[in-house]
Parts: sequence; C-alpha cells; structure tokens
Amino acid sequence: MKTATLRALASARAARQPVVVVTRLRDGAQSLVQAGHPQGDLELVEPVLAEVRERGLHDRSGRLQTDPGLFMRCYTPARRLILVGAVHIAQALAPAAVMAGFDVTIVDPRTAFATVERFPDTRLAHDWPDVALAKLAPDAQTAVVALSHDPKLDDPALIAALASPAFYVGALGSRRTHAARLERFAARGITGTERLRAPVGLDLGGRSAGEIAIAIIAEIIQTRYRPIERIPHPHHPTPGASA
Repeated sequence: MKTATLRALASARAARQPVVVVTRLRDGAQSLVQAGHPQGDLELVEPVLAEVRERGLHDRSGRLQTDPGLFMRCYTPARRLILVGAVHIAQALAPAAVMAGFDVTIVDPRTAFATVERFPDTRLAHDWPDVALAKLAPDAQTAVVALSHDPKLDDPALIAALASPAFYVGALGSRRTHAARLERFAARGITGTERLRAPVGLDLGGRSAGEIAIAIIAEIIQTRYRPIERIPHPHHPTPGASA
C-alpha cells in the first residue's frame, strides 16, 4: 500500500469514516474509495464503482463481480449502540448488542441504576443525555435507543440523535406515549421526527425484557443493512396500504 493511500486510510479510520480499498490483483494498483469517491493510481469505471459503493454500504469485502480481477477490502468503524436509560430492558439489550458486534454505551445520570453490578463490562456515562450525546457524537455507524420512559431523559437524547447522522433512532413506549412525544417536539420546532422508530423494535409479539431486546436489536440490524426507505415499519403502514 502506497504511503498516500495508507495515510488516507489512517485518517479515515481515526475519524470513524467508512472507507474501501480496491486492489488490482495482477499488479497491486490501488484506489481508496471514501464517501463514494475514488482516489489513487487505479482508475475505477462507473459499473465497478457502483458495485463498490453498494457493497461498501453492507461491509462486504471480496472480489468484485463487475471485475473479478479487483478485490475490495472494507474498513468499517465498529458500530455503536447508545442506550439511554439503565432499565431492565437495557440489561438484556446490552449483551445482545455486543453479540451482534456493537460497542455499547449506557447513558443515565441516575447512578443508582447505571452501576457496574447491573451492567458489567459495559461502558457507562453518567452525564445528562444531551451532554452525553454531545460527547459521544453519534455518527453514521451509531444507533441510539431511548429506554427510560422519562421525557426528561429521553427527549434530550432523541433530539440530539435526530440532529446527528445516526443510522437508527428509536424510543420505547406506547403509541400514545409516542404521540405525546411528537406533540412536544412539534411545539419546539424539532424536525426529522419521521426518522424516529417508535414503538421501537420489530413487532415480534414478545413481552418479556429479553424478547423486547431481541426485537429491538433485530430492527437495528435490519435498518443497518437495508435502506430505511425500503423498510415498511410494522407500526406505521406503508403509504397506500390498506388498513
């Protein structure tokens, strides 16, 4: 790998930006693709670049179908999950998310709830959610889920998450709770609420903390690998669908 490519790769990884390196196997010529744009001594024609962009979204390294002489390597930052509220569902959701490859942080200023005993081996943040989210800086590899059922905790976190590039933003609560939340946000001029998944999780029918945790992590994974506009949300019928 040439010095310029190596430096660009290191810079992208330090900034938690996904990047792809495409290598021509016969001579080692390379192109680094960041935000869909190639740079390097390997020229990529549009069909090849389109495949690189698509596979990069799904973190799929390997030989390219459009040109088997090219190999792409994805460098994707670790996905993060920020949970707001150290509640019993978080106790089930945190380890499930770790198993799915997420770095988990639990945000809750209530030190009696957010304890090492209740959440072993989990990063804890005891700041208020708006302060914590500002420090954690959710990016395109981050999911944020509000679980506390307390608007004083959930609302600031959700507002910060909706203003960020986070690929998934969800909140626990009933439809009535969510309707009241949307009214509060509308009164404050908060935009982007169409991105908010609530009630959070796939509608699997489960009721226990473990079942709800599985439904939430399943929806996060689904959203990660399928563009959000293609996913009919179980709680919000697709426009034009019959009631």
